[in-house]
Amino acid sequence: MKVKVAETAGFCFGVKRAVDKVYQLIEEGTHPIYTLGPIIHNEEVVTDLAAKGVQVIEEKDLASLTEGTVVIRSHGVGKAIYQELKENHLNYVDVTCPFVLKIHRIVEKQSHAGKHVVIFGDPDHPEVKGICGWCQGSYTVLKGRKDTEQFTPPNGKDICVVSQTTFNYNKFKELVEILCKKRYDNSVLNMGDILNTICNATEERQKEAQNIAGEVDTMLVIGGRHSSNTQKLFEICKEECGNTYYIQTPVDLDSEMFHHSSYVGITAGASTPKKIIEEVQEHVRIEF
Repeated sequence: MKVKVAETAGFCFGVKRAVDKVYQLIEEGTHPIYTLGPIIHNEEVVTDLAAKGVQVIEEKDLASLTEGTVVIRSHGVGKAIYQELKENHLNYVDVTCPFVLKIHRIVEKQSHAGKHVVIFGDPDHPEVKGICGWCQGSYTVLKGRKDTEQFTPPNGKDICVVSQTTFNYNKFKELVEILCKKRYDNSVLNMGDILNTICNATEERQKEAQNIAGEVDTMLVIGGRHSSNTQKLFEICKEECGNTYYIQTPVDLDSEMFHHSSYVGITAGASTPKKIIEEVQEHVRIEF
């Protein structure tokens, strides 16, 4: 079986930095350690950290903490969370991805200037919730075509557009085109206020996955079920290769996936450890 693994598969810079920092805190003897939500959307990594004493908490739990170190994960948090941590005199380590921090600065500045902020992304995703938490005025989260077609800015405000860092690049272009074609009463959308804040690593990963999926008979996309960027990779690959499967570990592999296949492509989300990618690759080559 011929196998091609995407060079961009696996941990991105921001995720690796966050995970490495938590393991560093463990080695330094920091105790107790809390992460605001799972440090990454990967069950194997979160389970390993839990076995080492790292506890996952939610923002609502901060009020009851009296000690320990809180890790702000790569997804980032809203401005109010920083204020709460300081007011409660809690130690914290901030490993928010620099690409996400850049979006925080943009929306804070643009909303403070009176613009209505449009965020392309999943309203339930922690990164998007964090971005919303930096908007100083009105904002709208648009997930897809229907939301975008129905959107109208409030009170005739001018518009600024940003995106979740892991948003589908092709969908971003599609939704921007829809916004640009719409007519707004007393509102303006300038091209300079449309900011593609999808991180470079995400864009490169999506393009490479799309290219590989167009070459192979079977495409495997590895990642946690709750990983937004992995879900988008799956959608992109599925459009190019109908025989595309979303798996988490080698346990999910099935011989049915490889019927009439001689060439298999593999990519993985930004929260997928290199070890799991290698295990899947080896399993495919040996077993199928």
